[in-house]
Amino acid sequence: MRAAHSPGEHAVNGFARTLEVGKLTPEQFVQVLETLHMLGTAGAGIDIGSLTTQALVDVVAAASREQLKGIADHDELRAVFLDEIFRRMSEHFRPERARHVDIVVSWRFPAGDDFDRYQTVIEDGLCVSSTDLARTPDTTITVAVEDFIRMATGTAAVAAMFVTGKVKVKGEYAPAVRLSGYFDIPKPTGAD
Repeated sequence: MRAAHSPGEHAVNGFARTLEVGKLTPEQFVQVLETLHMLGTAGAGIDIGSLTTQALVDVVAAASREQLKGIADHDELRAVFLDEIFRRMSEHFRPERARHVDIVVSWRFPAGDDFDRYQTVIEDGLCVSSTDLARTPDTTITVAVEDFIRMATGTAAVAAMFVTGKVKVKGEYAPAVRLSGYFDIPKPTGAD
């Protein structure tokens, strides 16, 4: 994890703390995120990637399903959020919880007539995720982007999503269900 914080990181996290997500329409919510992303691509040092995981979790926890669907329906923001979540997976991976676990998980996120695809490999005490799909998966998980964002930020009951069919599994089922237990995800601020 990064030790030093840039002024941009402090600014974007302060902004996220004061953002009243519940008062925004889905369109306004997407517009705020588009602006953060635009500032990041312009080199302003303020972007979605500068948010701490806690700030990201809090924003997602405050967002409605429609607001998260707005991210999923926006090609660029969908990619940014998925990339951020998969980038942070290795930071929050707890190898002591995954002893003797070697698994390759392929992820499929519906995107129009196709899928966005990622792969997570857990082996030898390491977790690596990317869009490189070179490994043969033990498990393939298909889930809507908005549901995955909620699952990955700890703002949804993972077991319930499996039971209700929001998460579809092809291949080994048990490792897919246990996967979230291998990560230490911050709880939304104020959650018990």
